[in-house]
Amino acid sequence: MSDAPAPPGGRPDDVVELRVHGASGASAEQVLDRPNVRQVAGDHSGGFYRPRPGYPDTTGPGGVVLEAYRWSELPSGTAVRTLSLVFLLPFMLCNVALWMRPVSSDRRAATVKGLCRVLALTLTALYVLAVAGVALDLIAWKCMAAPQCLAGRSWLSWLGGRPVGLRLAVLALVPAAAIGLVWWLGARPERMFASFRTPPTVAGPHQLTAVGQWDQAPLVGRLRAIHVAAAFATLDAVLLTAHADGRASPATLTLGILTGAVLVACVVLVCAHPLIDQPAAGPIDRMTRILRTLACVLTVVVLAMVAADPARPSVDGGLPGYGVSVARLFLAQTCLLIVVWGVARWAPGRVGRRASGPLVFGAVATGLAVAFSAELVYRVADLLASGDGPAGDRMATGPPLTYKWTIFGFFVAVVTAAAVAAVVAVVSRPARHRAAAAALARDFPDAPPEAGPRLRQVEKVIARARFTERLAPLALTYAWLAGFGMATSAIGMFAVNPGEALDRSLGIPAGLVNFGIHFGSWVIAALVLGLVLGGIFAYRTAEFRRYVGVLWDLGTFWPRAAHPFGPPCYAERTVPELSRRIAWLTGQGHAVLLTGHSHGSVLLAATVLQLPPGAGDRVALLTYGSPLRRLYSRWFPAYVGEEVLREVGERVGWRWINLWRDTDPIGGWMFSPHRPGEPPTVYGPAGTVDRRLRDPSDVVVPPGNSVPPPIVGHWPGEFDPRFAKAVRELADRLRRTA
Repeated sequence: MSDAPAPPGGRPDDVVELRVHGASGASAEQVLDRPNVRQVAGDHSGGFYRPRPGYPDTTGPGGVVLEAYRWSELPSGTAVRTLSLVFLLPFMLCNVALWMRPVSSDRRAATVKGLCRVLALTLTALYVLAVAGVALDLIAWKCMAAPQCLAGRSWLSWLGGRPVGLRLAVLALVPAAAIGLVWWLGARPERMFASFRTPPTVAGPHQLTAVGQWDQAPLVGRLRAIHVAAAFATLDAVLLTAHADGRASPATLTLGILTGAVLVACVVLVCAHPLIDQPAAGPIDRMTRILRTLACVLTVVVLAMVAADPARPSVDGGLPGYGVSVARLFLAQTCLLIVVWGVARWAPGRVGRRASGPLVFGAVATGLAVAFSAELVYRVADLLASGDGPAGDRMATGPPLTYKWTIFGFFVAVVTAAAVAAVVAVVSRPARHRAAAAALARDFPDAPPEAGPRLRQVEKVIARARFTERLAPLALTYAWLAGFGMATSAIGMFAVNPGEALDRSLGIPAGLVNFGIHFGSWVIAALVLGLVLGGIFAYRTAEFRRYVGVLWDLGTFWPRAAHPFGPPCYAERTVPELSRRIAWLTGQGHAVLLTGHSHGSVLLAATVLQLPPGAGDRVALLTYGSPLRRLYSRWFPAYVGEEVLREVGERVGWRWINLWRDTDPIGGWMFSPHRPGEPPTVYGPAGTVDRRLRDPSDVVVPPGNSVPPPIVGHWPGEFDPRFAKAVRELADRLRRTA
């Protein structure tokens, strides 16, 4: 970041209103609501902008100097980065799960962290198993043994008559390349924000102060080395199991023991928090690099041994041990999720008991990874089976039964979750509408009869916004359904077909089950295609990015503390960059009014907690549409609890106003949900923070207009006169303080 001086015309005692947009925000012109702006600091990815001097109306309400910080290009600014977010989505969600641990003792928090990191390790193993299932099981083992599968496929037939060991060794280069790809993607972002890493400036009692100051290069490097070692060890285990096939030689047994030792070492290391979380380089870095090198050398030895085997074993059925390995991994992931839920759910304290975030996001991450893996294998199997040969030859290239159970479980989970969501929406609708009607009665007690249609429209918007409070139990329901689906996938290790088993045990027609499997497969394919298209259009279209980019922006706010192959944490740049800019402005004699919309308020909260001593004395805070209390306190109780919010207020001398609306499905109040004219529900300065805004401002058509005032909801409200009033109030308080 370049610390550029203030534009000409600014006085040292000016109040600078620094606006920070929300997730996937608009351009600098839209944030400032000025057509002519120029960049005064930063770069094209994250920069500070001000209105160009010489044009009229370059100042804001109360004569403040306008400035905007635009960071929306950091999470998804390039096509490569945006598309990588799509394919790394399970890894990203697993990272978020670690940060959702509850308020609890250090030992319990360390347990949740260790479980999340072991779960992340299983996602890496599943990634390798999925690619190995295509390259080794479907192609090298099954397709190359079926003449009808090789017919017309010259790119495969050249290996068709070779020994099976050579085929496995050659095709094993595909999962090895896949490991190299995520290894490269995981290491590549490390250089992006290197110049923005700074040592901690303020030691706070709350862990939100770590976000943005997390010098995670040592941690992520260690985790990356461990995950690469685990990935290659997983590939070695698949090859050695197929090579042994019940006749293990001393060499195979020795390599198998070494492979198991590498996997055990990986699990132990990710749970060794005092070693892994060290902020400075040390012996642990050398240890993880040695482990990674050992795994790579071991893979080379295994490939050489498998390729040199001249035996031509029977290739009836699937790759030996592959289906069982996949089923056992699914079962292990289910057990991990249950333990995560038990540890996080029963943490002491009221907040801890309702902390289901690690289970929900862990289950969603694992469920997506399982679904994507099953779909990959199922689709390739379907492609290889699309020939004119006999049915037996086509069936020989089918996917393992474990993946069929997985897809059927996904289908059942999605259908059941959708049905539960529909029931909850219908059952809760009367209560939500009653609450909305009561709010409207207080807001518009004298509304004329002709405003009836508009009132009903606003009532529907408020009722929909209140559905946010029902999302937590719905997410928990889907998490349990996803876990149950993964558990049932273990039935595949017993070579039981889903259609036949359910027809025989529950009387569900086999045809209906097979339809569910095919339909579930197409649903997964549509989901993958939708994510890819969403990533492409999010990169190309700013308006589209406003909707689909929210997931990326929220997910990549948290540092990569669980899975090193996840997308980079942009808070490593945004929070230190904001802190530097604010410190520079206050050092030049300016007072700074921070205004943050939606996720921008989260960035500002983390920034305020990291300001250098004395800088907060000349800072005020205005938040609007903020999810800090409504969403972050619920899902990240260890990092954004009420104590953290109070600390933010104290850092700025309680010069803080939070604007919220009933029509907003995301933002809400911070300390007190009281309405204008009502006393706050908390005492002290915290009771003065929240200001509820009536939305819309009126339900009748004003004179000189043809439509009533708009319903703002979660959209930014800089154009609202009440926003300008709050800016003027805080600016005056800053000037009086100075």
